[in-house]
Amino acid sequence: MPAPPPRPNPRAAARPALRGTAAALWRLLVLLLVAACALQLYFLGRVLLMRVIDPASTAFQRSEAWRLLVEKHALDWRQSWADYGQIAPTLKRAVIASEDAGFVDHNGVEWDAIEKAWERNQRAEARAQRLNEQLERRAAALAGKAGAARAPTGPPPEPPKVAPKVVGGSTITQQLAKNLFLGPERSLARKAQELIVTQMLELVLDKRRILEIYLNHVEWGEGVFGAEAAARHYFRVPASQLGALPAARLAVMLPAPKRFEQRPGSAYVAGRAATIVARMGAVELP
Repeated sequence: MPAPPPRPNPRAAARPALRGTAAALWRLLVLLLVAACALQLYFLGRVLLMRVIDPASTAFQRSEAWRLLVEKHALDWRQSWADYGQIAPTLKRAVIASEDAGFVDHNGVEWDAIEKAWERNQRAEARAQRLNEQLERRAAALAGKAGAARAPTGPPPEPPKVAPKVVGGSTITQQLAKNLFLGPERSLARKAQELIVTQMLELVLDKRRILEIYLNHVEWGEGVFGAEAAARHYFRVPASQLGALPAARLAVMLPAPKRFEQRPGSAYVAGRAATIVARMGAVELP
């Protein structure tokens, strides 16, 4: 009587498939690492070029130009490069006093400022959530009263949402890194990339060059980029002739230029500008 055939071993049959899956995952991981390294080398190469070549535009500027073309079918653009010596010291002092008081001393990142901004944003998000819940309860109560009085004609309108007031703890170098290469989205991956590019900028460029590039590409209103364009647009003078108070007013606008350009002479701008003028004397320039 012949021996029965051996019974198949499911585990042995599954091993080649598992090995193939593991090999595919390993190849994918290697490809991702190579792509990530290539991206960092690309950014580093661009930063190295900035030692000798003035960058013509930033990723943020290009996205803004596209937005204006799509939304308004026109490109009202103001920008003109001004060398470091052609920008008034008053504007440099005002921007540092307003945006990054420790600019000349830190290595690109101020971790205490980031931690404080994170804590403030957490509290702001909690407050906004509580307000939204109150608005929803109030809207539901009003809808219930209206429904009892008359037959409903449709779903009640959504109550307006309260957005949290988010603040940043970014240094001038971090802001430049984000504007040069990255998008506006908020994510851990984007923040990690921002920190890497920040260190590249600090290692390759000196503080004077970082400030020069920043002041020539930062946004000062819709389609208004750089110190020269901002000085001429708001005060009808070149950037080299900005006095202390006009420079401080421009510095106040930087966190939200599109909002402040609607009311450049508001009481908040005037009060905040006076505070910046008082701080400018203590600012050290690179």
